[in-house]
Amino acid sequence: MFINNLKILFHQGKQFIPDVTTTDVPGVFRGRPVITDAACNEQQLIDLCPTGAISGKPLSIDLGRCTFCGECAIACPEKIRFTKDYKMSTNDRNRLIVTGDQPIEVDADKVRAEIHRLFGRSLKLREVSAAGDNSCEWELNATSNVNFDMGRFGIDFVASPRHADGIVVTGPISENMAEALEICYHATPDPKILILAGTDAISGGIFADSPALNRSFLDKYKVDLYVPGNPVHPLAFVNGVLSLVRGKK
Repeated sequence: MFINNLKILFHQGKQFIPDVTTTDVPGVFRGRPVITDAACNEQQLIDLCPTGAISGKPLSIDLGRCTFCGECAIACPEKIRFTKDYKMSTNDRNRLIVTGDQPIEVDADKVRAEIHRLFGRSLKLREVSAAGDNSCEWELNATSNVNFDMGRFGIDFVASPRHADGIVVTGPISENMAEALEICYHATPDPKILILAGTDAISGGIFADSPALNRSFLDKYKVDLYVPGNPVHPLAFVNGVLSLVRGKK
């Protein structure tokens, strides 16, 4: 058994990420996009985007609506390039609109004082899949595995909203899930935080214009953190939550 474990370690390396705040993402991953000054048919890119995430004058990409399909970068690689920067979370919705090569960060001035004071060392979250497709849900599950180990920071998912300090919403929020989400939110003790994880949760994604959705919940309550992605990468979520509760990038 010991020899077999050594063989696994030799072939696969360490089974965890020592520092999730500085590690690189291996393989194919589309993170924060960069828009350059190169000439390109902007209208072509606008028409190409399936969710209307791309706008012109100046050209911009709304990561709250972007599906990270990469078609815009394929069509005009000199103009748009997706980096491997997974630190894309923010508490300011407008900061998700990329116009150049600017970093996306949490606005420290907009973070409620009790968030740092109460949740900086321990944070329990209840995840609500509001008609999600299980992609973001799977990635959020991965944040607690041995590889990413979000629990090392005192951040964990719990089964009951009554044991939680906040809720994480995935999915576009369907009519059938609107009431359940509201009940879960009110069952979570105050003060609490609200996190939207993934394109569907932030904007509705490809379902944004569907009559089957009821996103009125978001008109009632303040969102503390937006974590873009389709689906959300575990590193994006962990770093986003850390930047909110501890002020780390």
